[in-house]
Amino acid sequence: MARNQRITIENVRDHILGIDYSVPLLNGSRAQYVNFDNAASTPTLIPVMRTLEEFMKWYSSINRGTGFKSQLSTHYFEHSREIVARFFNVNLDNHLVIFGKNGTEAINKLAHRVPLPEDSVILVSKMEHHSNDLPWRFRRPVIHLNVDNQGRLDWDDYLSQLNLYKGKIGLVAITGASNVTGYINNVYEIAELAHKYDARVMIDAAQLAPHRKIDIKPPGHPQHLDFVAISAHKMYAPFGLGVLIADRGMFEEGDPDVVGGGTVTLVSEDYAYWTDAPEKEEAGTPNVAGAIALAKAINIIEEIGMEHIADHEASLTAYALERLKTIPGISIYGSVDESEAKERLGVISFNLKDKPHALVGAILNHEGGIGVRDGCFCAHPYVKCLLGVTVEETRVLEEQILNRNRSMIPGAVRMSFGMYNTEQEVDRIIDTLQIIARDRYKGKYELCQETGEYGVSDFNVNFEEYFKL
Repeated sequence: MARNQRITIENVRDHILGIDYSVPLLNGSRAQYVNFDNAASTPTLIPVMRTLEEFMKWYSSINRGTGFKSQLSTHYFEHSREIVARFFNVNLDNHLVIFGKNGTEAINKLAHRVPLPEDSVILVSKMEHHSNDLPWRFRRPVIHLNVDNQGRLDWDDYLSQLNLYKGKIGLVAITGASNVTGYINNVYEIAELAHKYDARVMIDAAQLAPHRKIDIKPPGHPQHLDFVAISAHKMYAPFGLGVLIADRGMFEEGDPDVVGGGTVTLVSEDYAYWTDAPEKEEAGTPNVAGAIALAKAINIIEEIGMEHIADHEASLTAYALERLKTIPGISIYGSVDESEAKERLGVISFNLKDKPHALVGAILNHEGGIGVRDGCFCAHPYVKCLLGVTVEETRVLEEQILNRNRSMIPGAVRMSFGMYNTEQEVDRIIDTLQIIARDRYKGKYELCQETGEYGVSDFNVNFEEYFKL
């Protein structure tokens, strides 16, 4: 692989770190790892790692340092902010790009800082990741918008709630795309409706940003996205960074939610004057390396072209849906129509009849060398809606969990694609699922009631053979 080779959707797989690594299987062999857990975290791009290796020779604490390394680090930290702004088409004269630990912290920061009237409510959909639901509950009453039987936003309910709480809607907080069904919300129409009711809109774009172009649009535009949060670890830069993009005026006044070094202009024993945003919102020493990694990843994504990424992943999703339908006893949640693949993300959740989701995930790992995720994907209310879990069943499950028994937790298996995955990898998981569905798997799997996970008693892996700290 040429170091300066132009990266395209056709050759991006050559630029994924660890793509050719093999993992141990139950039968004693090894297989090249297949990562279908991209909705949780994506792998690292090799050029991102190389950029970090080069930068770390110059790394120093940023802001106010007089040395050359400090000045260089400060320059590229701020340049990274500019690259993020460009990617989302925002002007830093009227927007802030605030760096933090992760997307969850970004949403929590907004939940602490956004001004909301005392008697207001917050509209949140039932499809939300917990990170865009729980933080708002500490701030104002949360009204959960319904979803239909395929997990899509119920637009009639959205309009009904807008009318019901007219004049009292402090914020509409909604995901750009579901991390369970891959359903993409029309965030621009959601925003336009919210603005008609004098409400702001916050988009959790952690799942959407790596797969679709997002234009925040300028303030005053009917479809302007007032707040957007993303996570670098879902954008091929897993080095610990989250971003909150916000209208500048929202953070110019008020006290920061976290205070300390870097947040002040002047301090005495009995007063403190805050510095300007975004610095006052980034207490402590920022994650400079994480910011630079995200900026480099964004440059590469732009080089490949978001339209090419979307087309590739849509093709892969259509192929996977077609092949999944051949598996006996499979239930797929959300749309199963291959023709709709371009209108969703490559996130597919499913169950096999009479097979616990945790067991299927364990077999895929131990006998297929395939990484997926199983459970409720930090979206418990949504998954329970999709599975049809009743109120009575929920009460029983809550009692079991409180008694440290997670063996009966409802959930699903999730496969999720990145821009580097292939049809051959889809064939791998289909072949293994066919074996599982027909009870032809080899291992004797044991359930741990406390964790709800399955293991194989006579299969032990020495992780130090693969990595040593």
